[in-house]
Amino acid sequence: MALSLAISPCPNDTFVFHALVHGLVPGAPPVEVTYADVDVTNTAAERGGYDLVKVSYAALPWLLDDYHLLPCGGALGRGCGPLVLTRGDRPGGADLTGATVAVPGDRTTAYLLFRLWSADRPPARIEVVPFHEIMPGVAAGRYDAGLVIHEARFTYPRHGLTALVDLGEWWEADTGLPIPLGAILARRGAVDPAAAADWIRTSVRRAWADPAGTRDYVLAHAQEMEPDVVDRHIGLYVNDFTAELGDEGRAAVDALLGRAAAAGLTPQISSSRATAWTS
Repeated sequence: MALSLAISPCPNDTFVFHALVHGLVPGAPPVEVTYADVDVTNTAAERGGYDLVKVSYAALPWLLDDYHLLPCGGALGRGCGPLVLTRGDRPGGADLTGATVAVPGDRTTAYLLFRLWSADRPPARIEVVPFHEIMPGVAAGRYDAGLVIHEARFTYPRHGLTALVDLGEWWEADTGLPIPLGAILARRGAVDPAAAADWIRTSVRRAWADPAGTRDYVLAHAQEMEPDVVDRHIGLYVNDFTAELGDEGRAAVDALLGRAAAAGLTPQISSSRATAWTS
């Protein structure tokens, strides 16, 4: 039986999963892959739609009854946080009171971090907008600010936009921890989490050993991203935490979900259930 996998078309995901998707991981089953933005996969995971699925860490409190959190394959690191962007001529500085802000999804880690950061000065209105529409919308004045992730870190100046705040820098300064962005989940009863973790680790290590072998696949799904942006994207989001979440990564997940629950933004879940993939 083929394993169903849902990941984003972003270069970090296609780089990590290239070997698994192409049958290059010994002992792994065939894979049927679906590509979708993380806001879509967050919703699909609530329906138990895939055997392996990339989701936002912020969505975990709604998903762990049906899924194991795997300790590899995701996106977690330093210097890779979401940005809040505005037009350069916008008055008010970091105060978004009264503003309309475009966000890429209501259960994304980016939006959860934004809510924690803006708790004392929340904007007047939030609009969930497809990721590719956020920067043009802010530049055109349809939104006062936009919350962006991934390759937008490298391309936002082209839209004439200014970074109001780097939420990764804010998080790291406040906690001393890396920022947990995207997680890989394995559906309970459908796939052995230990085996799945081994397949994913093998896949990412093959990609590191032969990055050129992933090139055509990554670029085919990179949504017209320039090769140098693709390379910077992979270099930033595929790191040691991708191969092993480790104690520091688990502490970051605990901190994010603990703060969110304390603020009433997500349901409370236990530390072991949030971070132990064998739970």
